[in-house]
Amino acid sequence: MYDKLVSLNDHWVKDGMDHQVLESGSRFYGGVADPVNGLAWPSHGGTPMVMALWISALINEDSRFYHDKELLISLELGARYMLRFQHADGTISPPWTNMHSPPDTAFVVSGLAQAYELLAAHAWEPLRQAAEDIRLFLERTIPALLTGGCHTPNHRWVITAALGFMYKLTGRPELKERADQWLAEGMDCTEDGEWTERSNGIYNAVSDIVLFYAAELFDRPDLLEPVRRNLRMMAYMIHPDGEVVTDYSGRQDLGSKYDMGSYFLVAKLMASLDREPLFASIAELAGDALKHPGWLPNNALIGLLRYPELRDCTVQPEGLPDPYRVVINGGFPRERYLSLMEAAGHGGRIYHSRLHPDFGAPVARHRNGATSATVITETTSFFALRHGAARLLAVQVATSFEPGFVKLKRLEELEHGYRLTATESKGYYGPVSKRDLPETAGGEVSPWYLLPHHLREVTHEQQHQVEVVLTESEQGWKIRVHCDQPEVLMTQISFVFGKEGALSGGGLVPAAAGTLFWEKGTVRLTAGSDWIELDGGAHEHRAKALNNTNYPADCQTLIVNLMTPYDRTFDIRLSHQDRNDSKHEE
Repeated sequence: MYDKLVSLNDHWVKDGMDHQVLESGSRFYGGVADPVNGLAWPSHGGTPMVMALWISALINEDSRFYHDKELLISLELGARYMLRFQHADGTISPPWTNMHSPPDTAFVVSGLAQAYELLAAHAWEPLRQAAEDIRLFLERTIPALLTGGCHTPNHRWVITAALGFMYKLTGRPELKERADQWLAEGMDCTEDGEWTERSNGIYNAVSDIVLFYAAELFDRPDLLEPVRRNLRMMAYMIHPDGEVVTDYSGRQDLGSKYDMGSYFLVAKLMASLDREPLFASIAELAGDALKHPGWLPNNALIGLLRYPELRDCTVQPEGLPDPYRVVINGGFPRERYLSLMEAAGHGGRIYHSRLHPDFGAPVARHRNGATSATVITETTSFFALRHGAARLLAVQVATSFEPGFVKLKRLEELEHGYRLTATESKGYYGPVSKRDLPETAGGEVSPWYLLPHHLREVTHEQQHQVEVVLTESEQGWKIRVHCDQPEVLMTQISFVFGKEGALSGGGLVPAAAGTLFWEKGTVRLTAGSDWIELDGGAHEHRAKALNNTNYPADCQTLIVNLMTPYDRTFDIRLSHQDRNDSKHEE
């Protein structure tokens, strides 16, 4: 694995040199241009990430760029670029949204500080100027790290790790004190290993690796417990082709393709620390997936250079679980925690972020050979299925009640499947009582936004209940969707398939872009030698989409139009089903 990373790093070293801005009149001079937009950025996936690649090569005798004079010049220019693009308050601004951002600065610090350690320890005098400039950049971030805040849950742990690296570098006690303030908020990880953001593709690995650093830097081995739990959970969040389950993420990786590469370093570190074969198996799969050493602070080669013992780790992989049937967070007391939200005092409001009330929602995972299924609560999709190359990416229920997609909220485990239920409520609001009216109500103008709407009495409240029963069978799955609502409500059941497969069936009629009405009969998605076949189409109204619903343009979506009340069953059959008996994992 080490040899692969050195070779990968050398490739990306040259790529970074090729994209460095060398026009002397450019404001981005010395930075590394993003190949997509042509601009250089000081963020953890931009110039400092490339600088870390360069440092790994310059100090490593196994690299073809070892002590390369041209590369040294590139590094020196990059360091000066970072100093120019560092604000007076010590922060940097990434390209996407967060101006003067303490957490984005912390991402850079947590990674660049590691590269600086390697640089400072290497006895090649020509490196000294670049090292001094990088240290200056790092030290300038201290005021922002000591005072700066965050947006999202994982940002707290990224900032904590950055504080730890600067504490190691400078010894300033106030850095540890600030880290202790963040850590006093406690760990946001369920017993089954789910982090708040439910982000298997991105932010799980971020929290894992930075908490490993924090545990080491502050001598806090207790911080490794949620890391262990998350890695164990991730063993069940991998499709047969190595793709990560992102069907229910609370962040931008939702429904997008990610592999396990970002888990390599933390899994390798934890396998070595715990002598744990499962973590070694995760590291092996993740290492096979790596096509780049990694963004800061999760650079795999820097990890192997800082922890050389990992190269000779003797923990043997035991393989990942298969077949299995597991429920993640099935025992998490989520309702109890949600009942405490009102007492928290924030009134359900948070700025520039979200509260993530879906934290700890149950998710079921099934895997058997080439077949991988996910049963989901608290997202716009309640079921996803992979069968070889054939991909059913989402099954959704949308109605005109709220209107929009229904999030199934409760999961009950059955002998051969699951019952999912949701109850939506919607009412009307009476007049504000005279004693609660603001002074403006009696004035010349009474703006609507100044009225205390939270004090209005609810009237004529209505409820809408949806039940879904998912049953696994020898042939595949059955999906029964049921609603007893006597009033007429338009409903849509949507089946979102990957664009790479070919859809066929006699009851398919074009609807909007990327969507087809499935009016009747049997449909089949074929991808290579694999197929997923469904029965159960219907067409009880003609709406192409309901309010507040959007279907992905780069997929193939079948729409089944129903009217309440309804009780509809969809049969899903799979080609060459694996005959292994599924084992339930406790």
